[in-house]
Order: sequence, then structure tokens, then C-alpha cells
Amino acid sequence: MQATKHAASLATHRRGMSRARRQHIVEAYLYLSPWLIGYLALTLVPVLLSIYYSFTSYDVISPERWIGLENYVKAFTKDAQFWPSLAKTFYYALVTVPLGVSASLLLAVFLNLRVKGTAFFRTLFFMPSLVPVVASTVLWAWMLQPDWGLANTILRAVFHMTPPRWFQDPNWAIPSLISLALWTSVGGTRMVIFLAGLQGVPEELYDAAAMDGAGAWARFWSVTLPMLTPTIFFNLVLGVIGALQVFTAAFVATLGGPAYATWFYALHIYNNAFQYFNMGYACALAWLFAVLIIVLTGFQLRLANVWVYYAGD
Repeated sequence: MQATKHAASLATHRRGMSRARRQHIVEAYLYLSPWLIGYLALTLVPVLLSIYYSFTSYDVISPERWIGLENYVKAFTKDAQFWPSLAKTFYYALVTVPLGVSASLLLAVFLNLRVKGTAFFRTLFFMPSLVPVVASTVLWAWMLQPDWGLANTILRAVFHMTPPRWFQDPNWAIPSLISLALWTSVGGTRMVIFLAGLQGVPEELYDAAAMDGAGAWARFWSVTLPMLTPTIFFNLVLGVIGALQVFTAAFVATLGGPAYATWFYALHIYNNAFQYFNMGYACALAWLFAVLIIVLTGFQLRLANVWVYYAGD
């Protein structure tokens, strides 16, 4: 009899726990529902629709028409700007990423020194990254204005040289955008990440290297760089992805010109989607770009096994 009462009490307790657990689950989903609705409506559904539209001829106004792989074939064989836009994008990334990562690392090493005024210089170098991209692009376009801009005025008055026309010259348009990207990014988040990595290097390693007679450069090359390889790798991956997606600065400063000189791949996608209303083809271009970035990131992850050192390994 006692055992029966105990079993009934245990069953009631379990039912109560189950009911309470269900209530907690429902409450959790209610709290998550704004994010879930936003994710479904603004991310997952558009992604799935873009896959479908990439196999269609769709101009937003008329109903879509299934055409299979025709958009992808067109990209590789018929689009006059597909390969040039990729080449310009890679040129921009191949210059911007190594220069930006190297400059951010050297700046972080300088700002990691225990000297007076370090906090002021950290704030000073970080400030350009706080300026919105559109505002910094407008400012840069004003400074590089070929006739009365600050840069050309100084070049004429001080160096007595004929300055370039910067954004108006096809040969100088991309270098102008590269200088803008370096100005806004060198002292930004990438530098802060390097500073965090530098502060994580054990002082004992520097002391041991100094006792072995290593100078400042030898300590940097033999201690700092190996210990920072995970941080360098992280910044490289993010830098490559960000550089390949360059769009805003080129759109504001040049609209892809002059003479298609800054017609980057992201700008090519935008123009096909919102200027020519060839949305199906733009979706195909976007998915080709996504696959390219995934492949490049995977390649970097494979290479990381060769040169990235993890202290815990």
C-alpha cells in the first residue's frame, strides 16, 4: 500500500515537472520569437528564394520563368564584365589585405609599448574607423579632388609636380579606394584585435629570449610573430572576405567608373539587380560569389595547418 502511494506521488511529481518544463520551453520560444521571425523573414527565406531565382529569368515585375543553368552559363561565357569585375576585385583585395594587416600589426606593436600618451594615440588612430563609410568616402573624394583638393594642392605647392586626377583617372581610381580603405581600417577593429593578441603573449618568453641575447627584432620575429599567428590568421580571413565584398566606397565615389575602372564584383551584382532589374541573373552572380568566398576560406583553413601556431598544441 505504501509502495503504491509512493509510485503515485512520483508519477504526480513527474507530471508536474514535465508541465513546468513545457512551460519554460514555451516561454523560451516566446522570448526568441522576435529573432526567429526576423531570421526567417529577412535571412532564411530570402536565401532560399535567391537560390530558386538564380535558375530563372526574373525582372521583379513579370513572373519568373525557369531557365535552368542559363544564368550561370551566361556569367562564364557571355557577360563582358564578369571576369573583369572579378579581376578588379581580386586586385583590390590582394593589395588591401596584406598592406592593411601588416600596418595594423605594426601599429599595434607600437601602441603596445608602455610609454606616455599611449591611450591618446590609440584613440587617435581608432577614430577614422568610427566615421561612416559614406562620410569618409565623401571626405576622401573632396581631399583627392584633382583641381582644388587638399592632396593635389600640396603636391603642386610643395613638390612642384603634376598630380594625378585620382578618382577621375582609370589608372588611379582603385589606388585611391585602396588608400581610403587603409585610412579607415588600419587603426580600427583589426588593430584592437592585434593589441589583445599582443597582451596575451607571456612575458616569460621575452625574458627568456633576452637572456639568450636576442635583440628587439629577434624577439619580435621569434616570439611575437609565432604567438600572434592565430590572430594574424583570424584577421586575414576577415580581411579577405571584407575586401572581396567592396562596394560602398566605389558606389559613392565613382559608381564603378571611370570607364569601368572600379566596377567591382559586388557593384556588378547590384547593377544587374537594381539598375537593369535582371534579378535572376544577379542571384546567380551572388551565389557564384558566395561559393568563391567559401572556397577561399576553406583554402585558408587548410593552409593554416602549415603556419599557424597554437600554444595549446
